[in-house]
Amino acid sequence: MRPLDEKEMGEVFKKLMLFTGNNLKNIIENPSHEGPDPNPGRYCFRLHKNKVFYISESLVKRATNIGRKNLVSLGTCIGKFTHGGGFRLTVQSLNLLAANAKHKVWLKPTSEMSFLYGNHVLKGGLGKITDSINRNDGVVVFSMSDVPLGFGTAARSTQECRKCDPNGIVVHHYADIGEYLRDEDDL
Repeated sequence: MRPLDEKEMGEVFKKLMLFTGNNLKNIIENPSHEGPDPNPGRYCFRLHKNKVFYISESLVKRATNIGRKNLVSLGTCIGKFTHGGGFRLTVQSLNLLAANAKHKVWLKPTSEMSFLYGNHVLKGGLGKITDSINRNDGVVVFSMSDVPLGFGTAARSTQECRKCDPNGIVVHHYADIGEYLRDEDDL
């Protein structure tokens, strides 16, 4: 497990910035109250086998006693690097994104299951939407009871959503909590 270099950190921040905007500083400066230290530490990003982990510094210090071959996971896996060098957020980053999301979309109860099966969000299933969303902005998808369901990118701006037909795509699916069940066979 090693710290990310500048290029890798730039890719991670670019993807996180898409969903959080200026709230990215809340993720970076988040104090950590884990471990035996009385003073709160910070969270940091670490790379292990092409996966990026969001982890407290005190836990990183304690994990140095574990060999690389024996270490499977540590902290929260927020994404992974592809073979082409791009960064892809995984569903495990949903709690981090939901707490710091800039743009949000709420689904009607009738369309939640469709989204959880991996389908895009249609205008007919849209309950609420935050203002000032532009096309291709990162969007976190919530149920009407404020439970984060997943995230994606906006297919239309807020203004275009109000004018489009009920079968028009509003949010392109990226990841959702239903992946835990769909990918169960891969384990």
